[in-house]
Amino acid sequence: MDPKILREIEAIFPGDRILTGLGDRYTYGFDASFGQYLPELVVQPQTAEQIARLVRLANKHLIPLYPRGSATSLSGGPLPVKGGIVIDMSQYPKRLEVDRENLLAVVTPSVITAEIHREAEAVGLFYPPDPSSSHVSTIGGNLLENSSGPRGLKYGTTKEYVIGMEVVTPTGEVIRVGGKTVKNVTGYDLTRLIVGSEGTLGIVTEAILRLIPKPPARRTLLAHFPRLKDAGCAVTRILSSGILPAAMELMDNACIRAVESYRPHGLPTDAEAILIIEVDGHPLAVDEEIHRCKELCLLQGAGGCRVAESEEEREKIWMSRKMVSPAITRLGPTKISEDATVPREKIPEMMEHLKRIREKYRLQLVVFGHAGDGNLHPNIITDERNREEMERVEKAVGEIFEAAVSLGGTLSGEHGIGILKAPYMEMELGREGVMMMKKIKEAWDPNNILNPGKIFPAPGQTKVVLR
Repeated sequence: MDPKILREIEAIFPGDRILTGLGDRYTYGFDASFGQYLPELVVQPQTAEQIARLVRLANKHLIPLYPRGSATSLSGGPLPVKGGIVIDMSQYPKRLEVDRENLLAVVTPSVITAEIHREAEAVGLFYPPDPSSSHVSTIGGNLLENSSGPRGLKYGTTKEYVIGMEVVTPTGEVIRVGGKTVKNVTGYDLTRLIVGSEGTLGIVTEAILRLIPKPPARRTLLAHFPRLKDAGCAVTRILSSGILPAAMELMDNACIRAVESYRPHGLPTDAEAILIIEVDGHPLAVDEEIHRCKELCLLQGAGGCRVAESEEEREKIWMSRKMVSPAITRLGPTKISEDATVPREKIPEMMEHLKRIREKYRLQLVVFGHAGDGNLHPNIITDERNREEMERVEKAVGEIFEAAVSLGGTLSGEHGIGILKAPYMEMELGREGVMMMKKIKEAWDPNNILNPGKIFPAPGQTKVVLR
């Protein structure tokens, strides 16, 4: 970096909050997705004003800025694809205040999401969004990716729980959007525009989250099926019966075997699929609904069902689901994680598409995800050093997206677009739809300073390139 610009940056941040060493920069060049990029510099801001000054300096010198939390992104969200400066928000001062009277939490972006769950539940409240990475991911990253986890089925996504924010804009102003009131229709809803914007429209320095009363009871069921298609049909059968579970999770046979090999949980390795179903609410209603779910699974061809009779059993069932990602990473050196989402009724059809894609391209493709809201996670386990196989992976990824969109679905339910899905934006939204989003980005960020290279495809880019 130009020494003169570096001196300007040093006037904003203390020396121990500026990282210039190659080793430090290298560790900020990747996330939980695919790819490696080297930033010129890393800073660790401690105030909104420091960030605002840096953004104004970046506009002056046309330096790309890349906000970053814990880097659990699966779509390349924080990757510094054009070099520039990474803004490490994981070291921002932590503040978490639960307002029990108003059912709110005020948090800074560096707070780990699981800490919000613990603090809210300690006073009888509940923050529903629960991504699989919540024990390590920061709330700032969750908000900007709009990642929600299995409870989205009943409780909705993260954007339903963010009602206010303090944000540094792409031109260096500090603004407040929304507030502490549940109802707020003053002007445009900038809060929802920023949530899920993947760090392209602002850097969040504070968020106000809506909390709800904690459900008094919950029950969990594990059902296994000899046919994957029947598991998908069981999902739609339960939902059409009038029961709305808090979560419905799906694991295919490859996931089951990977978990049992990694950390045995007593899952049936001969099953094509398992469903984990959880209901919550009033104790009497919960007991009735979980047993009705069991009946419906058996009617749909389940080979067996087990209802957890204790909190320990419940946690063991959920741990088998949480072990999927670490378990499948042992199957190969490179994991490509996707989250194509389809309407619930199309889940069985999407599963058939994924089976054909797996066989057509001779790939190790495993499927799990939030079946209740149609948010499936096809993961391809491969080896990036094998160029011929990576070519097949690229074609398979493209066909996965095409299948989802053709069924009325979307490219992403919670991982975001980042760099991996940008080439397919027009497939779902059309040219005019993408252009409208670009106009918003250009109006907010005229110098394209904030997280450039994300969401929008490069000119002429029509497919993902993973090699």
